[in-house]
Amino acid sequence: MNAPVKAPALDIAAIRAQFPILKRQINGHPLVYLDSAASAQKPDSVIDAVSNVYRQSYANVHRGLHTLANEATTAFEAARETVANFLNVARPEEIVFTRGATEAVNLVAFSLGESLGEGDAIIISQMEHHSNIVPWLLLAERKGAVVRWARVTDDGALDMAHLESLIGQRTKLLAITHMSNVLGTVNDARAITEMAHAKGVPVLFDGAQAAVHLPVDVRAIGCDFYVFTGHKLYGPSGAGALYAKGDWLERLGPWQGGGEMIADVYEDRVTFADVPHKFEAGTPAIADVIGMAAAIKWLSQFDKNAIMAHEAALYGQAAAGLRDIPGARIIGTAPGKGAILSFSVDGLHAHDLAQIMDRYGVAVRAGHHCAQPLMRRFGVTSTARASFAIYNTPADAGAFIAAVAKAREFLI
Repeated sequence: MNAPVKAPALDIAAIRAQFPILKRQINGHPLVYLDSAASAQKPDSVIDAVSNVYRQSYANVHRGLHTLANEATTAFEAARETVANFLNVARPEEIVFTRGATEAVNLVAFSLGESLGEGDAIIISQMEHHSNIVPWLLLAERKGAVVRWARVTDDGALDMAHLESLIGQRTKLLAITHMSNVLGTVNDARAITEMAHAKGVPVLFDGAQAAVHLPVDVRAIGCDFYVFTGHKLYGPSGAGALYAKGDWLERLGPWQGGGEMIADVYEDRVTFADVPHKFEAGTPAIADVIGMAAAIKWLSQFDKNAIMAHEAALYGQAAAGLRDIPGARIIGTAPGKGAILSFSVDGLHAHDLAQIMDRYGVAVRAGHHCAQPLMRRFGVTSTARASFAIYNTPADAGAFIAAVAKAREFLI
């Protein structure tokens, strides 16, 4: 029997050296950045990629014949191939560039939603980010459709039996997070897809968190739509992508009108460009898309299993330390979860907790994390959240525990 292949060790010191912001001090303490689930920091290669676009070859894409336009177009379309390879997409034409995961979900909600009627249903879950809630509620209001909610268990897992029970003849789409931004729960994307497809229902996954931390293979998952965003993926803000399987982009109508998405415009009609350009109206975020591709290339040099093991170890260290602090509560303990630690401390509002921790250079998120239905599910209005990334260290986890303990001293 062959021994399992061990993932190569990560040189975290060398990785950290590529992030200039991590050299900062905050309030006299080394920066401990534990807010990557909101937005990750950027390595030099990404910063350089964006800067080089503006310094060397910026021009609008697709419409020019001069050298700069050709260079920008080549780099922009190469970025589409990079994203396609990252998700293991069959064809680059199945990738639409957007401003982020939010815009990608809105695109599907608008374009798919045009075919919905009164009483048709969209299924989401209690653990969704507002970006995967509000577009469907707006669609329901516009079309008279219904949004149905799959339950979350006490440990933060998706109730698969309840999810399946919600799928009916009027169900038009399942829109589910692949990895929760609050709980860290990793949902079984393939099982969900097979469940929905068995009843003829397409599936969209919000991969804003999962694309960062997990190996994502959309062909293995089999889903119809997958969205992610660049800024959580060590890339620039303002760029993201939608994957649409097979002929979905041909079947759906455009959601915005303007330049680039047209073939011909007449006084009384318009014909549309080929996909994916039919969905990319106007001038895109050229440098940011190229920067997102640079971030994907940067991240892809590391073994995802090694990254997952590294982040899991940090989460385990932080969670264990938190359990030793009186009054601390961890929200989200589902097996196999990612390195996102949402927590509260009795007697301390999450905002106060985060501000006190910031005095010691520890940056955590505080609030409802754009997941108010989930907060209500767990009987809270807000939590603090520490999220671990490839550049974090055991020293960061230790500083986190110490900062929480310092914050609690304000109660004594």
